[in-house]
Amino acid sequence: MNTEIQTEPKAVISDVKKLIEETKQQIAISVNNTMSMLYWQIGNRINIEILKYERATYGKEVIGLLAQELTAQYGTGWSEKQLRHCIRFAQTFPDIQIVSTLWRQLTWSHIKEIIYIDDPLKRDFYSQMCLLEKWSVRTFRERIQSMLYERTAISKKPEQTIKNELDLLKNEQKLSPDLVFRDPYFLDFLGLKDTYSEKDLETSIIVELQSFIIEMGNDFAFLARQKRIMIDNRDYYIDLLFYHRRLKCLVAIDLKIGEFEAGFKGQMDLYLRYLEKYEQLEGENTPIGLILCTGKNEEHIELMQLDKSNIRVAEYLTLLPPKKLLQEKLHRAVEIAKERLIENNSNGSDNKK
Repeated sequence: MNTEIQTEPKAVISDVKKLIEETKQQIAISVNNTMSMLYWQIGNRINIEILKYERATYGKEVIGLLAQELTAQYGTGWSEKQLRHCIRFAQTFPDIQIVSTLWRQLTWSHIKEIIYIDDPLKRDFYSQMCLLEKWSVRTFRERIQSMLYERTAISKKPEQTIKNELDLLKNEQKLSPDLVFRDPYFLDFLGLKDTYSEKDLETSIIVELQSFIIEMGNDFAFLARQKRIMIDNRDYYIDLLFYHRRLKCLVAIDLKIGEFEAGFKGQMDLYLRYLEKYEQLEGENTPIGLILCTGKNEEHIELMQLDKSNIRVAEYLTLLPPKKLLQEKLHRAVEIAKERLIENNSNGSDNKK
């Protein structure tokens, strides 16, 4: 038997399988795009009909009748609930240009999650982060339920700043630190009880490193634990050292038990200056420091102007409070941050007069 014929089929089989899988994926994407467009068109047409008569009862009758007719002719998949999703889709995104971008990039299952977010900026945030980190529908749902937007630094900025940052991400794929860092971080997966040490916390993070990175963000890459640095013949140890691929910088994390203290800034500042001088490579951005505490006083952080030193402070929760309490806390934190921005801008304007 010819030896070439014995060996060649392996390569052929592999190539043919690859072609089939790629084509199946392209077909699935094409079908998803077409169906999403259809759902929007159906929702838009129903909206036009309902608005024409301006009667809620009429709208309900139309949806019920249409669901019956479509189910009878086309089978399952055309329930009243599905039609209401279509209507909501068209109401949320009346601009066909925005819709055409959405259905090319996200599945219908993702879109159904997005359309029930009322705040346009929040909706845009989740859409862009979903595309960036390629979230599954399950992960997407979990991110929304965990109030990721409210925990991300960008939510505490002025609306125009949020819009500008999201536009940069959308149009130029540029990610700012305010879209990366969160407060608080949910570390309930570590399984720590009421009493634990900083070493326990660090060890638990290493054991659950994959879960920790998921909570931090997909672009964090772990580099070292207890990274040893020597300054003036003295040893110092950075608890955790990461690299963020899109920010293109080292991220030093310091773990603390208890509330933030002023002295933590000096320690982190020393780490960052060392990393900048000895570890930062050409083309990388300045290292960022993240101090994780169990509590913090906002005025301390504001007065110390930590952002100017590239240092961020965030709380971490090893036990999550009831959802309602957490929602109230996060919403209040966003409100306070924005009130302070208005106050600072007002004081700045007064000083110029």
